[in-house]
Amino acid sequence: MPPKSMNWFRRFMNGRYGGDQLSLAFLILSILLTLLGQLGRLPWLIFVSYIPLVVSLYRMFSRDIRKRSMENYKFAMLMSPIYSKYRKIMRRIKDSKTHRHLKCSNCKTTLRVPKGKGKIIITCPRCKSKYPKRT
Repeated sequence: MPPKSMNWFRRFMNGRYGGDQLSLAFLILSILLTLLGQLGRLPWLIFVSYIPLVVSLYRMFSRDIRKRSMENYKFAMLMSPIYSKYRKIMRRIKDSKTHRHLKCSNCKTTLRVPKGKGKIIITCPRCKSKYPKRT
């Protein structure tokens, strides 16, 4: 059984939006601005860092769930190209020991070929051009 203070908080948060990706982004922005203000000895930047913190808390405690979820959806759509680029880079780093990534000379498509196979004939799946390459 949870402590009484936890039940109070659960009742308080019932019907409220809570945290999401956009709120987390505002919190991270607030922390970064605070650190930059501290390192640069800029008191106005520390003051400005409270704005994203207040916005994040407002979003978390808001009862307008539909509006907050739509804001988060728009943020996710804005950030999805960045996330996909990050995942692509991480996948290439992870595969770097076993595969090489080459560009097709004809259509510029990125091709993933295994390392250590010697000289092989690579066929581009997009334009069907063939060319020998050493892996």
